[in-house]
Amino acid sequence: MRYLGCKDLLVDDIVSLIRERCEISESTVFFDAFCGTGAVAVAMSSYCHVVINDILKCCTTYAKGRLCNPSQIAKKLGFNPFEVLNNPKGKRKGFFATTYSPYCDRMYFSKENAERIEFCRHEIEKWKKKLSENEFSYLLACLLDSVSDVSNTAGVYGAFLKKWDRRALKPFVFRRLDCLTNERASVAGCYNHHTEDNIKNVECDILYLDPPYTQNQYGTQYHLLETLVENDCPSVSKITGSRPVTPYRSKWSRDIDVHVAFEKTIAETKAKYIILSYSNDGFMTPEFIKDVMCRYGKEESFLQKELGYKKYTNKKSKRDETHKEYLFFIEKKTNSDVVVDAPLNYTGSKAGLVQKLKKFIPPKEKISLCVDLFGGGFNFGVNMPYQRIVYNDINDRVVALIQMFYENDCSALIKKIKATINKYGIEKGNRDSYLKLRELYKINPSPLILYVLILYGFQQQIRFNGKKEFNNPPGNRWFNECLLSRCISFCRTMKNNRVDFISDSYETVLQTLGAGSFIYADPPYSGTLGVYNDGKRGFYGWTSKSDALLLNSLDAASQRGAKFMLSYVDDGNTLIVDWAKKNNYHLIHLDSNQGKYNRRKELIVVNYENEPIG
Repeated sequence: MRYLGCKDLLVDDIVSLIRERCEISESTVFFDAFCGTGAVAVAMSSYCHVVINDILKCCTTYAKGRLCNPSQIAKKLGFNPFEVLNNPKGKRKGFFATTYSPYCDRMYFSKENAERIEFCRHEIEKWKKKLSENEFSYLLACLLDSVSDVSNTAGVYGAFLKKWDRRALKPFVFRRLDCLTNERASVAGCYNHHTEDNIKNVECDILYLDPPYTQNQYGTQYHLLETLVENDCPSVSKITGSRPVTPYRSKWSRDIDVHVAFEKTIAETKAKYIILSYSNDGFMTPEFIKDVMCRYGKEESFLQKELGYKKYTNKKSKRDETHKEYLFFIEKKTNSDVVVDAPLNYTGSKAGLVQKLKKFIPPKEKISLCVDLFGGGFNFGVNMPYQRIVYNDINDRVVALIQMFYENDCSALIKKIKATINKYGIEKGNRDSYLKLRELYKINPSPLILYVLILYGFQQQIRFNGKKEFNNPPGNRWFNECLLSRCISFCRTMKNNRVDFISDSYETVLQTLGAGSFIYADPPYSGTLGVYNDGKRGFYGWTSKSDALLLNSLDAASQRGAKFMLSYVDDGNTLIVDWAKKNNYHLIHLDSNQGKYNRRKELIVVNYENEPIG
């Protein structure tokens, strides 16, 4: 069966990598999420259990047929099905024959071959009750393979040739498909789902991804084979005779959408090992792929390998020497070790400390509400396991920005960001276009424009003047692959929980909290000055007096039964230490290494006994 992107020529390299990097036993489950013709699934079936998936039923049927052992096929029929199906007199003029042959001016098959194909499909369906599921799949796989031998196409079925190819004029032969004779080979599971929508439901140890690389929609290219397997009579388009293909449209064949689908798949799979086949012709760059895989996998296990591959060419096509095939591998982290970073360079961010902070949070079973009191970039709150989270920040512009990621569909938001960049000609180092957009923000302070300004501003800082006007100068940064990856992960992860957004003083928020609440307080540090706490940005400044008021407010919340965690810099400030000792709170010093030039020590104060969440 001819198929776009078939891995027959690369299967040895793929299987070799899997066996080298993955622990495999007889109980191991290998999930081929875009099985296509089943080349990799068939090869892996010798070593472990195989689960297959493809949005096209013709693909899973063909792959399943290759995985079946046909030695005892159709024993209950009482006759050899291949003899019946190869009888040249066996013909049927029905929907298939009259739709895909010159009967209706479509030249996919000659009239005689179309009638022969339809006869075979009709007979196989007639025998279905006497066939096992594997036998039925095997006979359909044989039919799909045989159809390819006489099709008047260039290899796919998006269109037919206007002149008869010599292959198409040969008489149709129903031939036996070469497949496994391994007695233990079988299909442990078979799905026809969009991978990203069903991945969290698939129990597997190894995930293999071989998605579409380009805009080719496989539902369009193989509509005819899908109709043959489904054996229905769908409404078809006038010219190509294609069945409705909307249900088969893949996000993996559309720019931006593929990035979102890939991130979701890597994040939600239960597999311990992930292998991706991809090409430099694809929408996703190796940089983006690595960033996503290393967020959810162990960075030290990551591997990118280039494979030797000869791209198909013919006399009319130009040889493309730049085409490269890649394999990417990673061993996945446990979910508790994953940290999602906000797509913002927020001063005082706790992104580098989140993993350590998570070790000291209360068990989620005891908390009904988590409040990120000084939300900032939301690096803490977005990584929390609690079902309901409140994000608060005194800077209403930042609140609207974080809320934008929560309320918008991720693909749509990324497209809006890129459209805004293109519309206003924003690019790295383009000072004039940046300043014009900054002036526009004064008139239209939308979070979308603010985010674009942050992306291309000096060190991507968030800085306002006393009139709450964004005043960060242009810089030499841009919306790179790392930030794209962070945007997607941040946007998706936020939606896993209910998040409420408020912009109020911390005193007002704390007054409403009591038993069942967990407060995370990461205030500005009075001993340091940032762009948010010097009192010159249209928002309140932060002083040692502010520290004292916050501690009193936390005491009051504690007395009402609330649990809290206070983050602060370990700078010798005795106020925090003395307060913790006086109230018998727990003082915990954290080793912090948040960057080459940031070696500050951090401490946290909690008013509860630490009960690790595991």
